[in-house]
Amino acid sequence: MYSRDFDIAFVGLKPGVHVFEYRIDDKFFVDFNYGKQDFTNCIATIKLSLEKNTGFMQLKFDIGGNVDIVCDRCGNTIHQQLWDEFAIIVKITDEPDVMNEQEEDPDVYYISRGESHLHIANWLYEFINLSIPMQKLCGEDEKGKSLCNQDVLKKLEQMQKDIQQTDNPVWKGLEQFKNLDKK
Repeated sequence: MYSRDFDIAFVGLKPGVHVFEYRIDDKFFVDFNYGKQDFTNCIATIKLSLEKNTGFMQLKFDIGGNVDIVCDRCGNTIHQQLWDEFAIIVKITDEPDVMNEQEEDPDVYYISRGESHLHIANWLYEFINLSIPMQKLCGEDEKGKSLCNQDVLKKLEQMQKDIQQTDNPVWKGLEQFKNLDKK
């Protein structure tokens, strides 16, 4: 569906800076196993600045927008703002596969001299995902109190107390080794 929407015909571009803008929503992620995403209701805006030079291109992706994520602690839905930028250098070469295997810098990518289009959909997918924090928490209010669901936090506290009070027979025999270092 989006295959051509995210292809840039760079051969016809004059040397210099060219700006492209994209609006990404949940439909974009269907081809990328959408059901496995950590977010929903994506409305991302991407501004791509492509600087074409002889033999290479510099790409700068500015990511903005919003997604809904789920708090890791309490399960509340959090409206997360996206804000990030990424840069890639695309070099034109005769043996792009060999060069891509040998390249250690993840921000450098090689394409063939015969290429006429730059396919950016995979980069957009990756950069949107990288713009979302690994740890997703509701945060705190101005007084330092957690914005998480208080009922869930109370239940988690109770479960922690129950675990500490429970004698687990699996660990029973290991108690004798606790104080070996002190002898």
